Amino acid sequence: MKQSHYRALLELGLPIVVGQIGVIILGFADTLMVGHHSSNELAAASFVNNMFTLAIIFSTGFSYGLTPVVGSLFGQGKKEEAGNALKNSLAANTLLAVIVCMVMFALYQNIGRLGQPEELLPFMRPYYLVLLVSLPFVLWFNGFKQFTDGITDTKVSMWILLGGNLLNIVGNYILIYGKLGMPEMGLTGAGVSTLVSRILMVLAYLALFFGTSRYDVFKRGFHRGKVNRKDFMLLNKLGLPIAGQMGMETASFSLSAIMVGWLGSTELAAHQVMIAVSQVCFMMYYGMGAAVSVRISNFYGQKDITSVKQIANNGFHLMLCLLVLTCIPIFCLRHYIGGWFTDDAAVSVMVVQLIIPFLIYQFGDGLQINFANALRGIADVRPMMWCSFIAYFIISLPAGYLFAFVCGWGITGIWMAFPFGLTSAGIMYYLRFRYKTKKGV
Repeated sequence: MKQSHYRALLELGLPIVVGQIGVIILGFADTLMVGHHSSNELAAASFVNNMFTLAIIFSTGFSYGLTPVVGSLFGQGKKEEAGNALKNSLAANTLLAVIVCMVMFALYQNIGRLGQPEELLPFMRPYYLVLLVSLPFVLWFNGFKQFTDGITDTKVSMWILLGGNLLNIVGNYILIYGKLGMPEMGLTGAGVSTLVSRILMVLAYLALFFGTSRYDVFKRGFHRGKVNRKDFMLLNKLGLPIAGQMGMETASFSLSAIMVGWLGSTELAAHQVMIAVSQVCFMMYYGMGAAVSVRISNFYGQKDITSVKQIANNGFHLMLCLLVLTCIPIFCLRHYIGGWFTDDAAVSVMVVQLIIPFLIYQFGDGLQINFANALRGIADVRPMMWCSFIAYFIISLPAGYLFAFVCGWGITGIWMAFPFGLTSAGIMYYLRFRYKTKKGV
């Protein structure tokens, strides 16, 4: 039985991991191209990307509310109802897109009051606005992605992500450096390329879902069903706590970026390099975690609690394997990583200093991703918000300020706080999952 869960998790998770590798490569390419164009633009990208990462992760977390619903319906063979759930999810994501864009625009209006280096503001503002326009397309893409993942069709999102990110990388090269007759746009060009690729990925999903026979049974449910209060509220009931949990986790990194900005442009550039590196591990864990959530939701719909517990444990074993596969090469290459992204020697030296706290928190990151997804699979999401608040706002952020400014450790102190937050969150999620499955959910 255990072997079959390992195999099934790999079959579900590897396409998601491969799709996320495309996102990783894009993040590396973005940082490499921008960093070699200008270190000031690299620092500006660090701040803006951290702000938008918070918005995107919050929105992605909200869309996760669809996964246990679709996964459970699919496990019970209710495919038309799953199609109606997608319709309600897209409506909910559209409403959230309006709200998130309003909040992000208000933040844009006050960007000069956040204590960032004055010389970076001319780079930050246009890049910020272009990314703001692209936000609704992120939410619509997430709605379709969580639907196809929930029905175990994970290869679709893999191919769309890979294609979209490849186009984004090519667009970056053309627009950042002004190739093929295009103007040299620098950091703003990276934003325009991101906007175009996000639009095209949504159009690809629309063409696939509505223009082919692949999803006919789900399409019938989509067309016949209506946006109704019951399903709409259920998706909000599940999605908002997940969004809150993921948003608070990401906020600990985004607010830390503000503190890093207080230290200076060099620290902010080093922080951006390390964020790009950390995404390598996070995205791979995320792919396997998504498979855990989907697989658990399928068996939860069948009320097979024994398999639910086995899947969570097997998923964590696979997570540990991914941890080893990613951390060993990163440690071995620690003296070279900074030079890949920038010619600034001071930034490269600072990157080496941040590798150790980065490696320390990988266990906690894998633990919290695995058991957060296990809880999502059984639709037990509300307690995760409180666990996240304690882990990130009571433990991680105050520790970062203490280590960096009171103890005088600078940016290394900010990064030393991350292991405390992520590991404490992982332990709390694990204990909650064990408690719920011991009770029989």
